[in-house]
Amino acid sequence: MACIDIDTLTEFETAARKGRADALYNLGLAYSTGQGVRVDLIAAHKWFNLAATRGFEAAKSWRAQLASEMSASQIAEAQRQAREWLSR
Repeated sequence: MACIDIDTLTEFETAARKGRADALYNLGLAYSTGQGVRVDLIAAHKWFNLAATRGFEAAKSWRAQLASEMSASQIAEAQRQAREWLSR
């Protein structure tokens, strides 16, 4: 996997705000693997969840895999953050 730098993350975040599913997915990958950011399963689940709601199929399997490693309260927090992000 290629290393993701801060400029790339910024590009993903900008594209994600425009609703691009691939950018949401790439943010999930970054947070789940620690590429350019610290590993954060809650953030990764949030981004994969948002990508999945936009039809990005691979995000669904990543989200499920992460969920199997998370507590119920972590999943609930990730879902809360996804809803909050959508309401902006």
